[in-house]
Amino acid sequence: MAESVTPNFHQGFIAYRGRTVAVVRGREMPVMAIAEPRVAGNGGVEGAGPLTFVEAPELAVCLAELSGCRVLTVVELNGPFDAVAWPRVSAGDVAYWRPGTLGEALFNYWD
Repeated sequence: MAESVTPNFHQGFIAYRGRTVAVVRGREMPVMAIAEPRVAGNGGVEGAGPLTFVEAPELAVCLAELSGCRVLTVVELNGPFDAVAWPRVSAGDVAYWRPGTLGEALFNYWD
């Protein structure tokens, strides 16, 4: 459990093509991703840690059109994090947590 940990993103669930996915949106940036759902319970979030991102290309196109946000792909999210390309990610968080991927830097449960 991830007690006293607040994610830096919002999460909603969408039933899509026979499965449920999580749509996550950064609180500080207009970026979104599609991931395996996380369920909040008493005292925290089950399975807190790096999200598992999934592809849903048609859903991503719809989300981008409706929200105006950039929907990142699994390849982008699982790729390396470049702090210069993402200056709105807290330099202090980057120095302390040392995210290994873009997904870890943008969508995380850091305290």
